[in-house]
Amino acid sequence: MMKPKGWRELTPGAVILEAGNAVEFKTGSWRAFRPVWREENCIQCLFCWLYCPDMAVIVRDGKRADFNYDYCKGCGICALECPGKKGNKAIIMQEEGK
Repeated sequence: MMKPKGWRELTPGAVILEAGNAVEFKTGSWRAFRPVWREENCIQCLFCWLYCPDMAVIVRDGKRADFNYDYCKGCGICALECPGKKGNKAIIMQEEGK
């Protein structure tokens, strides 16, 4: 297993110079907020998966499963786009560490 790279080891601007090396950059430790999935409110629209810029939403057998927190930066786009069920969001943002 590879040791995650720290900020000092990144290229300026975090430019990826090698194809397929994004898996080496586990960026989950950067976030201040984390998305929390409430399965009971999920309508399986997969908007969270579609809009996630980090591909941190896991889908199994065509259904939303959970988050890959190794790569989720906590941007909140998934929570913003989530329609939820009857006005109750399936994804909420929670302060990291709580």
